Amino acid sequence: MKLATLRLAGRTQAVRVDADIATELDAPDVGTLLEQDDWRERAATATGRRHDLSAAEPAPLVTRPGKIVCVGLNYRTHILEMGRDLPTHPTLFAKYTDALIGAHDAIHHPAETDALDWEAELGVVIGASVRRADEQQAAAAIAGFTVVNDVTCRDWQFRTREWLQGKTWEHTTPVGPVLVTPDELPGGVRPVVAITCSVDQQMMQADTTGDLVFDPVALVQYVSTMVRLAPGDLIATGTPGGVGHARTPSLRLQPGHRVITEIEGIGRLDNLVVTEPR
Repeated sequence: MKLATLRLAGRTQAVRVDADIATELDAPDVGTLLEQDDWRERAATATGRRHDLSAAEPAPLVTRPGKIVCVGLNYRTHILEMGRDLPTHPTLFAKYTDALIGAHDAIHHPAETDALDWEAELGVVIGASVRRADEQQAAAAIAGFTVVNDVTCRDWQFRTREWLQGKTWEHTTPVGPVLVTPDELPGGVRPVVAITCSVDQQMMQADTTGDLVFDPVALVQYVSTMVRLAPGDLIATGTPGGVGHARTPSLRLQPGHRVITEIEGIGRLDNLVVTEPR
C-alpha cells in the first residue's frame, strides 16, 4: 500500500495512492492517520473523494513529525569516502520540522552558505508507539518507507563536532512523495533497493540500501532505547557515497540546480534549488 499527503485547496489531506489515483482518507496528513490503531484497515478500505495524482501537489509526507532522527555515516561507501572507520554505534542527530518540504518543492539555498550538499536517504516512518523495542517490536513499529534528501550546509556542519547547525536549515529537506508499506518492497522491513541522486542530470549517488551498516530495524531498536518513538516520527537512515563534499574538487549545489532523488519501488523527489526568499 502507498500513502501520501497532498495539498488540496488550502489544506493538506492524507490519501491512498493506487497507480495514478489518490483517494482521500480521514486524516489531514499521513502522520495523523498513523496515530489511529486501525490505520491499515482504514486506508485500505477508504472510498473517499478521488483525485488525479499527476495534477496533485505533494506536501511533506508527515507535516509535523514529533521527531526527526537522522543517521550519519551509515553506508560503507560513504564512510570510506569520508576517510572514517566503520562505526560501532549509529551516529545520530536531529532536524526540526521547519526544514521539511514536499517532493516537488524548491530547496532554499541560504545566503549564509557556499557549501550546500545533497544526501539521498531512505526514510523510515514509524507507525506505532514503541520504547526499548526488541527486534520483533521494532520491525512491527515500521509503518513504511519514504525518500529523503538530507540537504546539508557543510561549512556550518563542520564548524563544531556537533552537526545540527548544518542540517536543519529551513525549507531544505524534501520528504516523500509516498509512504510504501514494507510488504511491497524486497526485503520487507530491511529493504534492499536502489538509491540514486542526480544533479542537473549528472548521476552523483548510486548504491543500494543493502549497503547500510545499521538497518532500519536496528535503528528503531537503538533510538527507541533512548526515547519513545511515536506514529509519524521519521528516521533518515544515512546517505551512500557520492556526496559533493567528498569529491575532488568538491561540488556544491547552487540556485538553478535540479536535484532528483529516487529510491526503487518508493518514488522520486524532484527539487529545484532557488535563492532563499527574503
